[in-house]
Amino acid sequence: MNHLGSRLKEERKTLGLSQQEFAAIGGVEANAQGKYESGERTPRSGYLAALGVKGVDVLYLLSGCRTPLRIDSLSDAERNVIIHYRALTDLDQDAISQLALSLSECLTE
Repeated sequence: MNHLGSRLKEERKTLGLSQQEFAAIGGVEANAQGKYESGERTPRSGYLAALGVKGVDVLYLLSGCRTPLRIDSLSDAERNVIIHYRALTDLDQDAISQLALSLSECLTE
């Protein structure tokens, strides 16, 4: 669990949540969330299970490997984005990836 804390912070920011909001999902106080993110403490399984119920990728938190998405779990709009993305050149895919990253960072600031 070398980078569990940094992955917790990354997932929290991706969702656009404060430490207090994210902690509430896991059933802990904000100060516990801060300690999890800094690596001072390791979260218990109940906390991780509660995050998983809300859609946080717990496999990623623990291992650094994302859980593969099932195609039938995607909306029609999401499937269309993927189909069109795959039809692009490598250069255009890189541009789209940078754009998506920039837009998601704006949401977490």
